[in-house]
Amino acid sequence: MLMNEPEYLDVVTQVKQQIDEARHRAMLSVNREMVLLYWNIGKVIDAHAEWGNKFITNLSRDLRHAYPSVRGFSTRNLKYMLSFARAYPDLEFVQTVSAQISWSNNTLLLTKVKDTVARRWYTDQAAAEGWSYTRLDDSIERHTYERQAIASKTSNFEDRLPEPQAALVERAMKDPYIFDFIEARDDMVEREIEDGLISNVAKLLLELGSGFAFVGNQYHLEVEGEDFYIDLLFYHLQLRCYVVVELKNTKFKPGYAGQINFYVSAVDDMVATDQDNPTIGILLCRDKRGLIAEYALSGIDKPIGVSEFKLLETLPEPYASVLPTAEDIEKRIGLSLDDSDSDDDSEADD
Repeated sequence: MLMNEPEYLDVVTQVKQQIDEARHRAMLSVNREMVLLYWNIGKVIDAHAEWGNKFITNLSRDLRHAYPSVRGFSTRNLKYMLSFARAYPDLEFVQTVSAQISWSNNTLLLTKVKDTVARRWYTDQAAAEGWSYTRLDDSIERHTYERQAIASKTSNFEDRLPEPQAALVERAMKDPYIFDFIEARDDMVEREIEDGLISNVAKLLLELGSGFAFVGNQYHLEVEGEDFYIDLLFYHLQLRCYVVVELKNTKFKPGYAGQINFYVSAVDDMVATDQDNPTIGILLCRDKRGLIAEYALSGIDKPIGVSEFKLLETLPEPYASVLPTAEDIEKRIGLSLDDSDSDDDSEADD
């Protein structure tokens, strides 16, 4: 057996996959036990809350003395444990939901997301998509919950795609998309906006959400000797399908639906393979004109959604009103929970 033969290489790939899966399960198990431990410690602290802050300080000192090689018992982190136990009194919820994400992500949610429904949504998303601390923080700052979970969306996904793909595609969309890394001008044309998106492709992918991989812009298709160019073409790794994005620097017009339907059909036939799910289209307009868009999409065969996009200086309410003030920034660089000692902040990330 030669070490470069396909059969042997397949065996190596299978063994590596088994190892990776086992390591992942082990990491999840360790994280789960740590989160449950912190919740239980928080319950104990809460039961003796009348002893005051000095109690937590003394407990921190004694725990670190007893376990000098174990991180995570700073006064600050013990206060996070107390807040965690108070925020989630239901052990079953902690075991099945909160324990799926890291402790640092849990403390971030406690600090920045006060609404319980929104916090649950972010927790579910972080667990399902494996969001890092930075990715979760950015999603909170960009108000992804408000724009993705509760926004009124215009699409025909439910009628054109089977479940569960329809629900997955619907959750992947936002409304509006906020391209606040592009400065708006009154005389901007679509190509300038597209160029701004491409020159900031990392920020674009972050705004689109997890799973999007950039394929190309002005993607060329030749149909019966004629040239056509798709504004932006992506591949979604979780949905396993191509995503056609067309940019219109105007209000939605019914003819736009026909154009993107043509592009989606062409990509399905000329680019996608039998292993790919149906291509979807996302039409981004300055004003989606919901009812007109709904009528236009009702007669379209391909799965298409219409969303608005906003540039810098055109942020609508409530997004403009939630931009941080100087007072907000002061709060963010301070501690969310009062802490009088000089413990390392990083212990909350254990």
